[in-house]
Amino acid sequence: MTLLPILRYPDPGLRTPASAVTIFDERLAALADDLLETMRAAPGVGITACHVGVFQRVVVIELKPGEPRVYVNPEIEAFSDERITATEGSVSMPGVTDEIDRPRAIRLHWQDLEGTRREGVMTGFEAVCMQHEIDQLDGIFWLQRLSRLKRERLIKRFQKAAR
Repeated sequence: MTLLPILRYPDPGLRTPASAVTIFDERLAALADDLLETMRAAPGVGITACHVGVFQRVVVIELKPGEPRVYVNPEIEAFSDERITATEGSVSMPGVTDEIDRPRAIRLHWQDLEGTRREGVMTGFEAVCMQHEIDQLDGIFWLQRLSRLKRERLIKRFQKAAR
């Protein structure tokens, strides 16, 4: 496994949509392993290939230590009407977080590392994490989910901490 360099905000790559994965081979499995190591070192609970400048639809999430999951080409099929507010941040913008309101549950489909189609329902924080990571795959950085005022305050706080 290799620790990959993470793009830092405001890198334009963080607003670049990812392409679908079409080749399921050992290179894809190695990328998933590298993403897991990079996410753990950051630290974080979720990461996409986009965070490291690889613009393919790959997500790694580890909500429970030792139980990482890889989602290739994830797509949300439906959102619940019920909402949840959770604290979000990014491995690309360490040290700052804010509250974001999202649907409490999602139904989605994805592929595993072998290309087999999977589907399922996620609720609560797991659903929040997946929506956050799919936003990133779509070129939507999490700050775009905040009001302009909150976004500007957060950016100033991040810039100050980076000095």
